[in-house]
Amino acid sequence: MTHATIRSLNTPTNWSRREFLTRSGGGLGALAAASFLATEQQAQASQTIHSPHFAPRAKQVIYLFMHGGPSHVDLFDPKPVLEKYAGQPLPKSFGNVMTRRKVGQNPLLPSVKKFRKHGESGIEVSEFLPHLAGQVDELCVLRGVHGDSVNHPQSVYQMNTGSILMGKPSLGSWVSYGLGTENQNLPGFVVMPDRGTGIKGGPPAWGSGFLPATYQGTTVRTGPTPILHLDRPEGINEHQQRKMLDFINTRNREHLHARGFDGELEARIESYELAFRMQAAAPEAMNFREEPPHIQQLYGIDQPETNEFGTRCLLARRLIERGVRFVQLYSGDTNGWDAHTDVLQNHSHYCQATDLPVAGLLQDLRQRGLLDETLVIWGGEFGRMPMSEQGKGRDHNPWGYTVWMAGGGVKPGMTYGATDDVGLRAVEGTVHIHDLHATILHLLGFDHELLTYFHNGRDERLTDVAGRVVHEILA
Repeated sequence: MTHATIRSLNTPTNWSRREFLTRSGGGLGALAAASFLATEQQAQASQTIHSPHFAPRAKQVIYLFMHGGPSHVDLFDPKPVLEKYAGQPLPKSFGNVMTRRKVGQNPLLPSVKKFRKHGESGIEVSEFLPHLAGQVDELCVLRGVHGDSVNHPQSVYQMNTGSILMGKPSLGSWVSYGLGTENQNLPGFVVMPDRGTGIKGGPPAWGSGFLPATYQGTTVRTGPTPILHLDRPEGINEHQQRKMLDFINTRNREHLHARGFDGELEARIESYELAFRMQAAAPEAMNFREEPPHIQQLYGIDQPETNEFGTRCLLARRLIERGVRFVQLYSGDTNGWDAHTDVLQNHSHYCQATDLPVAGLLQDLRQRGLLDETLVIWGGEFGRMPMSEQGKGRDHNPWGYTVWMAGGGVKPGMTYGATDDVGLRAVEGTVHIHDLHATILHLLGFDHELLTYFHNGRDERLTDVAGRVVHEILA
């Protein structure tokens, strides 16, 4: 056979139109099949639970989020200079101040409550928090935390997701993605919002972003229906519901298989299964009535001012006991701790509602042997300015504020970092939000640079391209 003959048999120009279309269609089908298999394999790999990179200090997290921005200079960061120069303008040596309401020239406002030293550590805590002051030797107080936005939604997103932009996975979702849940009958990530009107920024603060939707936070409320739409319909028994669920899941799997991986549908299928399992497990976990009276009193459930937040703190302890990895509680609805007009009035209300329950949670975790393996975090999206606003209030301050942690591998009874003399900016031992997240992941056994998810052509991570572990606070 000559070269010309071989060339004539294999050259596309000699194919008929029908033969060309047939061969092209087969080739495109092969490409589609290969693409489908690769996508399916990638999806399966993306949902694989990651083992910790090293031995973790903490197994689970309870995050107490004080929505609205608690004032560090009135709670955990005493500033005698504010007392000395009260009523005077901020000295020019502190430079220009970025605020939303141009209060940079307003007079300095001293702390509205006195500070006192407590415990063997001698950490100073405001009179706003008398019960938490009794637990100060458990706390690791970070006084040099800072972020990048003066606005609530962006700061809420950054504190929760590492980014001021909406749509990134939350810290709880990353933890759930990395560790999963120890109890297959309960979600890995639970959120308990304030019973008010919601937070600024809304549910994306605990969303899963580009991670599979199954890792988003499951909302739990106090009251007779803590999880909406979970109860079995009247007239339907467990066997009937199981058959109905199997039928729906079979149809959904067929739909999913025909269209390639769909994270939303995959999450919906899993949510049906989880909801079915939760119908037995969730009511038992949520029923704190079996807790003895002295435990309920420890959380302030017997008092009207502390009942609501105390109930959620107790439920948080019950959930982490049952294998939930990440529980986040919000204090404060749309405005919350946002003390623009009157710090004393605002913080008196929210401190009264949360002080006893938070102190009770720490005590209860310690006496049950859970605090060493549970990382408790307290903080808001930012702090408040040292200058006054409307006479008795304070504006937002993301440039320097306080977050504290307890248990879970951090050093107890210590302070780390500092703001300047008036509490305006972090100047020593500074901890950016990326650093805070890197440290939290480290305590859970993860290298923040290695816990990644491939999205839009790059390996995304919680800390983006920044973040350092604050080794100075590790036990």
